[in-house]
Amino acid sequence: MWVALYVVAIVAVNWMFTAIAPWSTPLGDLYLANVVVGFIFVLRDYAQREVGHYILFATAAAGVLTWFMVDPVIAVASITAFILSETADWGVYSFLRRPLSQRILISAMIAVPLDTLAFQYLAGYLTPAAFMMEVVSKGFGVLMVWYILRARDRKLRITTA
Repeated sequence: MWVALYVVAIVAVNWMFTAIAPWSTPLGDLYLANVVVGFIFVLRDYAQREVGHYILFATAAAGVLTWFMVDPVIAVASITAFILSETADWGVYSFLRRPLSQRILISAMIAVPLDTLAFQYLAGYLTPAAFMMEVVSKGFGVLMVWYILRARDRKLRITTA
C-alpha cells in the first residue's frame, strides 16, 4: 500500500509543477508543489520500510509514469533528484546502526537539501523562495515521521521495561 501511494504522490507532485501556476514572491516563484512535496519523503520512509532497497524500482516506475504523463524534463529532474537522495538514504540506513527515528533524521539532513537542489535546478524552478519552502516542507514531513517513531520507541521501552 505505501509503495503505491509513494508512486502516485511522486507523479502527482511532478504534475503540480507544470499544471498549477506559481505564486510570485520577492524571493522568486513559489509552487504549490514546493509546499506539499514533503509528504513524499514521509511516504518514501514508510514504503522503504515495506520493501527495503527495492524502493528504487518504485522511484523508477514513478519516473517513467512522469515521463509519459507530464514532461520529460520534469521526469529527468525527478529521477535524478530521487536517485541522489535515495543514495544518501541508503548510506545512512545501511551504515549507521542507530534507531530508525535517528536514521530518518540524519538521512533527511543530507537528502532533503540535495534532492531539492538537484530537482529544482534541473527542472528550471530553482529560486530562493522555492528552495526554502521545499526544504521546510520536506523537513516538516520528516519531523512528523521522526516524532511518531520516537514516541512509538519510547512506548515500547516503557511496556517492555
